[in-house]
Amino acid sequence: MIRNIVVPRVLGKSQEDLQPALDLLRSLGASPGREWHAGAAHGFQLAAQGGAVELIAAASAPPTDITIEVSDADAAWEIVQRHKVKVLQALTDTAYGARLFAIVVSGLRLAFITCAHQRDNGVEGSLQAQGKRFAIVVARFNSFITQRLLEGALQALRQSGAARDDITIVHVPGCFEIPSASRQLAKSSEYDAIVCIGCLLRGDTLHYDVIANEVTRGIGQSAQETGVPHAFGVLTCDTLEQAIDRAGLKAGNKGYEAGLAAVEMASLHDKVAAHTASKP
Repeated sequence: MIRNIVVPRVLGKSQEDLQPALDLLRSLGASPGREWHAGAAHGFQLAAQGGAVELIAAASAPPTDITIEVSDADAAWEIVQRHKVKVLQALTDTAYGARLFAIVVSGLRLAFITCAHQRDNGVEGSLQAQGKRFAIVVARFNSFITQRLLEGALQALRQSGAARDDITIVHVPGCFEIPSASRQLAKSSEYDAIVCIGCLLRGDTLHYDVIANEVTRGIGQSAQETGVPHAFGVLTCDTLEQAIDRAGLKAGNKGYEAGLAAVEMASLHDKVAAHTASKP
């Protein structure tokens, strides 16, 4: 039965034609999905937490090709304005209580909307990294994988608005050393979030289980005790093929996802602090 719904769109003849749309959607939090090649064709899937098919009875076709629900249309509008796009409709309120804007990028007409039922006045982080500082702790062991994860994390941070000078990369020998370096960086009070990147592959002994448990516990404990958000980008895979899939192929790039998580948690940390401080 149905597991997923994919809406294919041809936006040009080369990857360069697709790049503006890819960069924009990734900066808004879409996860890189499956990538494929077939002769001269080259496809990239972008994944979201949910999807739906909308069937419409109307006298004319909708003015946009795809509608994308976002958690905060105002924050999405600020991100979109940093990209070179044509605005079809500026951010506005609809008659049915939603917030909506529409643009054209790479020839694709996109509408972004926050529905009325989503606007619950809750506290939520945004994907805006301007003015914040980030540290990335990356293990050299299994560097074939960790380098790809690092590139994904850097892409996520930069697309979210982080300046190059506000990103510090720290290399450690292996995954076991990640918690110690992360804690030292967090205790320095110089960083708003830490991205932890590594790759563990199961072997024939208990070494994998021992290290995986200690790394997970150490990163979580560092985040809890220092109060600085830590994003978990450590792969724990049975095989090299599984790791490759999670470093940019079939399962996306987990380093990219960790980078986005760091941005959102850094923003949320500040918003929660401001929210609690405003309480009588």
